[in-house]
Amino acid sequence: MNQAANDPPGHARHTRHSWRARSGAVAPGLESIVDALMDGVCADLKRLAAIPSIAFPGFSPEPVLEARDLIVALLRDAGVTDIGELNLPGTAPVITATVPPPTPDGPTVLLYAHYDVQPPGDERLWDSPPFEPTGIEDGIRARGIADDKANVMVHIGALRAYGGRPPVGIKIVFEGQEEYGSVFGGYPPTDPDLFACDAMIIADTGNIRPGTPTLTTALRGSAELLVEVRTLNAAVHSGQYGGAAPDALLTLLKALATLHDVHGDVAVEGLRRAPWHDTALTDDDFRALAGVVPGTPLLGSGGLGERLWSGPAVTVVGLDAPPVERAASAVVPYARAKLNLRVHPRQDPEEALAALARHLERLRPFGVSLTVTPGETGPGYEAATDGPAYRAVATALRRAWGSDPVHAASGGSIPLVNGLAKAVPNAEILLFGAEDNLCNLHGPNERVLLSELRGALLAEAAFLAEYAATYQAGARA
Repeated sequence: MNQAANDPPGHARHTRHSWRARSGAVAPGLESIVDALMDGVCADLKRLAAIPSIAFPGFSPEPVLEARDLIVALLRDAGVTDIGELNLPGTAPVITATVPPPTPDGPTVLLYAHYDVQPPGDERLWDSPPFEPTGIEDGIRARGIADDKANVMVHIGALRAYGGRPPVGIKIVFEGQEEYGSVFGGYPPTDPDLFACDAMIIADTGNIRPGTPTLTTALRGSAELLVEVRTLNAAVHSGQYGGAAPDALLTLLKALATLHDVHGDVAVEGLRRAPWHDTALTDDDFRALAGVVPGTPLLGSGGLGERLWSGPAVTVVGLDAPPVERAASAVVPYARAKLNLRVHPRQDPEEALAALARHLERLRPFGVSLTVTPGETGPGYEAATDGPAYRAVATALRRAWGSDPVHAASGGSIPLVNGLAKAVPNAEILLFGAEDNLCNLHGPNERVLLSELRGALLAEAAFLAEYAATYQAGARA
């Protein structure tokens, strides 16, 4: 572990506020402390979002290191002194830091976020340059400002709220190559002491809609698969041979059509599906979030939660076939498709992928065999929600947002979560943050709302106090 880089010139200094939990409860002045911090948090968020820290091949690594240096400076300015760096082969630096608990028997909370961002995509689709943070109504627009730099600033803001002396021990893990992926996802079990803690806040999620406090309690597993079919040595004239010559594209489409039943539910034997209670999303909510064309029905039956979070989904994400613009009057000799599979959080993705492959291999549409090539898999995750950290975060989110939090899941994956769960199996893992489902993460015009940023910061700061108090009370019981 190397000493992190020095402060970059001109980094901002901020007033430090001293505040401590009293009598086992959150002090009433925390809201005013957070409100006083917001201007500085937003200014530093804009500085951070202006850095194009894209850790993808083909992009310069210098902006990633520039973002690293700024974050290290901001941590030091927040009162953190024990700052280090983890360097793994082929991976951007992982910022690490430690703040000891105020008492030897106090709990430790690990704070995770990532400071790399997605490429901006087609910049013509943006209303302003993606790396020029721009004020919009009630928020800020920039690439990576929601995913995940706002959440980096939530963690730093929570430390500022306590003048660098929070009521719990802190461990910082800020990843620099989450979006592209790296070996770091599997690293924690090899060095469990580095990640040892009692609870973790994984700030790479957010509310299902602005203003609705949300805990993400499960992540679907994922897998990919290629299915190919070749029926002819080459394309042949559809007038002369069509009707008897085996059409590879028709064969493939017939196979793909068996993956779902008439309702749109996945029809592959061996894929797990379970009810999900308290979805908190209505059909109209989902239609707006997904941009469903008016009049188009949603796929599947049953509750939205089990279709989105606790049941399988098979999506055709790619199809190789002659494009319409260059189509000839010919029978297609070869076609292939790439499938993406999402599975129940507790189902082994290798088992699920084998079930999908078995389904396709058994088909033989029109008597033609298919070539099936399984791809990579990623495990899901389901949190235990009955521990002291979950009770404390429910109180904190209620305080920040004024209503009880809902539980949601994500069809996406956060690779590090499973690695952390293996490294520290007894730690409670909390997923919440400043994003929301309308923030356009990974798309053009990504934005963060100031209300979401403020709410997430207040919730985290309140959680640290509430957890310290309940942890100590539990120890005394």
